[in-house]
Amino acid sequence: MPLGVLAAVSVVDVLLGREQVVLGLLVMVPLLAALVLGRRPTAGYAALALLATLALGVYDRQYGEDAIGGQLVRLAGLAVAGAVAVGGATVRLAREQQLARASVQAATSRAALTLAEALQRSLLTDPPALDRVQTAVRYLPAARHAQVGGDWYDAFPHADGGSVLVIGDVAGHDAPAAAIMAQARGMLRGVAQTVPGSPSGVLTAVDRAFGTLQMTTLVTAVVAVLDTGPPAGGGPVRLRWSNAGHPPPVLVTAAGRAALLGSPPELLLGLDAAARRTDHELLLHPGDTLVLYTDGLVERRDVLLDEGTAWLVDRLQGSAALGLEALCDRVVQGMAGRGDDDVAVLAVRVHR
Repeated sequence: MPLGVLAAVSVVDVLLGREQVVLGLLVMVPLLAALVLGRRPTAGYAALALLATLALGVYDRQYGEDAIGGQLVRLAGLAVAGAVAVGGATVRLAREQQLARASVQAATSRAALTLAEALQRSLLTDPPALDRVQTAVRYLPAARHAQVGGDWYDAFPHADGGSVLVIGDVAGHDAPAAAIMAQARGMLRGVAQTVPGSPSGVLTAVDRAFGTLQMTTLVTAVVAVLDTGPPAGGGPVRLRWSNAGHPPPVLVTAAGRAALLGSPPELLLGLDAAARRTDHELLLHPGDTLVLYTDGLVERRDVLLDEGTAWLVDRLQGSAALGLEALCDRVVQGMAGRGDDDVAVLAVRVHR
């Protein structure tokens, strides 16, 4: 296009004769080049336009005493236009590079997010049927972040009988957090099958694995083991649990009384391979409900954590008469799209 304009203006100037001078139109040549070409081609077209003006000025008799002033103005204008065009081409190319990088980054981010969402959906499935207990789960993503995060729940049979329950939280609301969550979940599943009956032993083994793999992401978790006994055994179920820096579970008795299963705080996972881990134990009677949850359920920017936990306990008071699914709905009611953090809930009730 710039070359065509250069040729067209030159031909028109010659065809119009020496009395009609259109050399000023050559200023368009470098400006058009700046729209579509790089710095060097634009500078080249500016030089060509300047040379054409010099040469055609001879043909048009623009170097005589009466016309030399106008010709000098044309030449100066072309020089200025050339400099402006080169500067404009530089700015345009820089912006195009920025847009290209942003487009690549956006495409990469979308791809990573899509993979993370697929990963999280594959992990946060309904738990399997467990002996002598009913389970229900809920997951709500953070309202102000991508639809992925580090919260998870898990429940699975143990190789030696009984059932294992896990609730955990990896810091972050992005694809890396979802990836770390998948690693932590897989580790806990594998370790739980090789460490019989001791939740604290499971967490200690995961501490060592985190240290070996140099995983420094903050992770909290509660691991609980239900010793359900024979499927038709009836009676109470022994619960053992260990807490690695996670909010304490809530027990709702068959009579409807709700209380925290509080214990002295212990370190988050992976901070110290030699961290002290403790097992706690109690009996769950038929009709009792255990509620495990992540901190997004009780933490708010304008509410103290103790107040949020007290709200949850109060919310669960008298809920034993509700079905387990209805109990979970009651806990997360009104939270969808409003929380600043992910929410995961795992509720387990001993069959009556």
